Amino acid sequence: MANVLKREKQLAVLTLLVEGNSIRSTERITGISRNAIMRLLVRFGNACREFLDLNLCNLYLEHVEIDEIWTFVRKKQRQLHGFEIIDPEIGDIYLFTAIDQKTKLLASFAIGKRNHFTTQALIRDLESRMIRQPNDSGVDRPQLSTDGWASYPSTISESFGQSVKHGILIKQYRNPESGRYAPPDLTGTERIAVQNITDVSTICTSHVERHNLTLRTFMRRFTRLSVGFSKKLSNLAAAAALQVAYYNFCWRLRRPGKSGQLTPTPAMMAGLTETLWTLEDLYDAVMRQQAEKKHAARVAKLIAKLRNRE
Repeated sequence: MANVLKREKQLAVLTLLVEGNSIRSTERITGISRNAIMRLLVRFGNACREFLDLNLCNLYLEHVEIDEIWTFVRKKQRQLHGFEIIDPEIGDIYLFTAIDQKTKLLASFAIGKRNHFTTQALIRDLESRMIRQPNDSGVDRPQLSTDGWASYPSTISESFGQSVKHGILIKQYRNPESGRYAPPDLTGTERIAVQNITDVSTICTSHVERHNLTLRTFMRRFTRLSVGFSKKLSNLAAAAALQVAYYNFCWRLRRPGKSGQLTPTPAMMAGLTETLWTLEDLYDAVMRQQAEKKHAARVAKLIAKLRNRE
């Protein structure tokens, strides 16, 4: 029989992981082997991905900001040699995120190389989750704001057609490659209305860029200048799914200028739930869905077996 951690131990491990601890630091704190921690992370992270796929649907999002955040798997791109250079699962990897400006819900994400295929995967996934109700004037069309990555205009046009607004924000820096430990100086911005935007001042990516800081703070695999990187793309994907699920359903944002006053969770703001969730609530919901999935699979298998006997 497999040696499965008790529920309390699993919750302790998951709590440490979503609060920014690495696998090895979690091992030192809990006394649980890092192999067991990694197995739990992959298993529960993949279950979180299925939970998000089922629950993040029929979303009405007014203004979605899209960005990419860099990390690497196994080794950095400049260290790749031979066939490693064309391997899609090692080297520089990007997490594409789409966050709603009003509710702060992270509605969609995709992981892979910074190329057309990963961009397409994100935009198609985002499109499948959104409800769009434009009127004849187009006033109610949702807006998408992106940076200047070249694949966005074509993939957005392919998936959404004219049913959304799309604007591009390009930030200009002084000596962008001059320093590793501090951001370069911002010298200006350029806003481009790609389609259906009359007021370019509404084009904004500040919220999703601020959320990148949250990801780097609470996901050790994205912390720069550290040794907390992923050795497998599948591990990174599971860790990202866990963090996104925790952020959407458990994370309470601080209201600006209100002395640390907390707001409801993004899931509550988006109407996905009416109550505040803890990590324990998220764990129970995800495991309940997995149990229902297993039960449905057993029933389907039994029905197929009975039909074969007929």
